[in-house]
Amino acid sequence: MMKRTSVAYLLLLTLASLSLIWLLRAGSALPPPGGLAVAIPGSPAASAAAPLAEISKNSGDPLSHLFLQLLVIIGAAQIVGRVFSRVGLPQVVGEMIAGVLLGPSLFGWLAPQAFAFTFPAATLNTLQLLSQVGVCLFMFAVGMELNVEHVRNKAPTAVVVSHASIVAPFLLGASLAWFLYSRFAAPGASFTAFALFMGISMSITAFPVLARILQERRLTQTLLGSTAITCAAVDDVTAWSLLAFIVAITRTSSVTGCAFNLLLVVAFIAVMVWIVKPALARWLGEARLTREEPSKGTLGVVICVTMGSALVTEMIGIHALFGAFLAGAIMPKAADFRHKLGVRIENFSSVLLLPLFFAFTGLRTQIGLLNDWQGWLICLAIILAASVGKLGASAIAARLTGFTWPEALQLGALMNTRGLMELIALNIGYDLGILSPRIFTMLVIMALTTTILTGPLLTLFGERRATLDELPALSRS
Repeated sequence: MMKRTSVAYLLLLTLASLSLIWLLRAGSALPPPGGLAVAIPGSPAASAAAPLAEISKNSGDPLSHLFLQLLVIIGAAQIVGRVFSRVGLPQVVGEMIAGVLLGPSLFGWLAPQAFAFTFPAATLNTLQLLSQVGVCLFMFAVGMELNVEHVRNKAPTAVVVSHASIVAPFLLGASLAWFLYSRFAAPGASFTAFALFMGISMSITAFPVLARILQERRLTQTLLGSTAITCAAVDDVTAWSLLAFIVAITRTSSVTGCAFNLLLVVAFIAVMVWIVKPALARWLGEARLTREEPSKGTLGVVICVTMGSALVTEMIGIHALFGAFLAGAIMPKAADFRHKLGVRIENFSSVLLLPLFFAFTGLRTQIGLLNDWQGWLICLAIILAASVGKLGASAIAARLTGFTWPEALQLGALMNTRGLMELIALNIGYDLGILSPRIFTMLVIMALTTTILTGPLLTLFGERRATLDELPALSRS
């Protein structure tokens, strides 16, 4: 029986193949549409193309280029991120460094032809759009990590420390703008916009990176850790509100237009908090919120809310990421829903899309522009001003609220973490035509330096704290 079936199957394939060959030969004799000669596979015109030339042509296809870029970017982010993780630094810091290394500062310098082939200018718009989607998803996850209860429980300390850590570096940044505006602002940028962006670039704390550092050092449940998380949350909300205000001022040419945009923002926030937030819990229902894994339908609703919120804020005139952050902040908390949702969305964005943002930032970062001692001296001054303003003001405010000096300095070191949040703000300033490539590079170096220093400073101040704690015991003995 099996033999007869096999013979019948072979006969069927043979008959079909012969029929197809006859059909193609007969059809090739038909007149082409419009009387034009057409080269088909197997004809002399098509066979003249060399296989290598065809491969080269296909490699220049936009989709091929995108896959090549994804392969290079994600691979580099994983390798450098793991190296940083091995030496005790957050992996995300290594991923940020990988983005800079893939830019003209290293890859473009060592292998200019390979760099030009991998990142041609014509493909950068697609890379930028994908990276912006990744940033919006990341900001959505950051919004879900915001815990208002922490702020209520430690409101006095959190408000004093976080606002001190914003006001002092903001004023220092705006003061630096007085000296840097004429040489380093982008052509056409006003002094007001440049000074405000210099100020906000000094003031931001990277809440997600800070939280990862506390988790890795097992400080989350300590007084220092819980206070740092609370201060960073207040700092995030305040700094991003200020940034939204600054973007609204920059994008509008009149006071009336700016006021109207801000009114729209306030109205949208009110709608999201008082209408969408309670309605969202009802739409999803208790069964969906309590499931161990969110269903596809639940994820679909959440993504639609996030993209819709991002669209509204982009249309209002601030930035899509503010809408994504707000969407995360209004997500239901019941049954640990935020955590279950965040694990899926953050993993996807951090592995696939965020490295694209780091790489795109790296493509804009040109360390070669700092080609004289004056440039590096100004860069050093920016790093010192940012650190003194953020770390110093936080430490002094914490000391006034009852912390010991070692604890206050540790808190200041944590608040001085800028990381990804800083890069997001800097890219907004670059896109708005406020920051020139040279000052953008300096500020990126400042963001990376202050973030890298967080771990060593935390260890240094922690050792000092341990030494002081041992002194009373030694004196008693």
